[in-house]
Amino acid sequence: MTENDYVIEVHPGVGAVRAGEWDALLAMQAQPTPFMRHAYLQAMEASGSVGGDTGWEPATLVVRERATSALVAVAAAYLKTHSYGEYVFDWAWADAYRRYGVPYYPKLLVAVPFTPVPGSRLLARDAPARALALRALGALAREAGCSSVHLLFGDDADYDAARAAGWMMRQGVQFHWHNRHDAPPDQDAAAAPVVPPYADFADFLADLQRDKRKKIAQERRYVAEAGVTFETIEGERMTAADWDFFHACYRNTYAQHLSTPYLTREFFAAMQSTMADHWVMFVASRGGRRIACSLIAVDRVAGAAFGRYWGALEHVAHVHFEACYYQPLQWCIANRFRRFEGGAQGEHKMARGLLPARTQSAHWIAEPEFARAIGAHLKQEGGAIDEYLSELDDRSPFRPASPAPAPGPAAPGQGRSR
Repeated sequence: MTENDYVIEVHPGVGAVRAGEWDALLAMQAQPTPFMRHAYLQAMEASGSVGGDTGWEPATLVVRERATSALVAVAAAYLKTHSYGEYVFDWAWADAYRRYGVPYYPKLLVAVPFTPVPGSRLLARDAPARALALRALGALAREAGCSSVHLLFGDDADYDAARAAGWMMRQGVQFHWHNRHDAPPDQDAAAAPVVPPYADFADFLADLQRDKRKKIAQERRYVAEAGVTFETIEGERMTAADWDFFHACYRNTYAQHLSTPYLTREFFAAMQSTMADHWVMFVASRGGRRIACSLIAVDRVAGAAFGRYWGALEHVAHVHFEACYYQPLQWCIANRFRRFEGGAQGEHKMARGLLPARTQSAHWIAEPEFARAIGAHLKQEGGAIDEYLSELDDRSPFRPASPAPAPGPAAPGQGRSR
């Protein structure tokens, strides 16, 4: 088939595609996540978290067969007038454009807003459809006068298509926990000994180096002695009052940094009504009063959890670590989840048992001279990332004698609260 056999459209939101169609295409991808579900992206738009004056203008790409109207590819894309909320930082690129008197914005972004979780981005029926979608994004960028197109936190299929199209690749680092940590790079995962998942949090701690175990135990003891207790609330058990409290904590954290939160209360109301099973809340209380809260997203099919949001109304030392790492990891172990992704950045996460994981993004720059300069920069940056990862590998928080099978030894069980 040729490109004339397809209809390529751009719509001001994912609502142009039926939820069932979108989610069926998502299910076909190698790395689907809850954040690419139609309900999640629709909630972003309907709640005003994107669109309007947010600097995120939805430009959803839709590719259909002309003869049958069958959906063959979609991409959640956004025309951006800034670089906030992306977690792949290109401020230096924007500054270089400014100094040369060339506009960097608008740019076209293919990503899940405010969500640095790797997963499939170009939802396509097959590789040719994915390549067609990528060409259509380039055409859209040129038509809209964009300086560039950026595909963030995609999967291998996305990046194979991007490389074939001559896009530039950028490397990044996150920190992820696995239920029994990753095999060393020189170890054949298939030949690794079979080791059961962690039985409990103490079993996990036993795998860590002595100084890491001691630090975590001290932090947890401090929180307990301060009279702080935690409640785990899952899925549909979360009430509107629970979400109200979480959002108050979330807003307060941004206010303390003299900033405004990206996500509105209406977005979380939509999550409660349409995707409740994908959320778990850890609520901290002291003296009968709720003081802090963290929220993780979960994919029960993949056995994956994702650290997302945190906030507090009262400061107690180490409560952040308990709410954002120790409580979620304890929950993941109890529910036999395979991994916990800690989100963007944060080398301090290694001391809590999260290991470095390489992330990628793909970039197309319209102006040839800027493309050459940015390409040279990315080559240097990529070498620095390789060195950084090698350095981090030498600083593993795990005991050298600890067993190290490949991640994901067990399927997730049914969620349960402590």
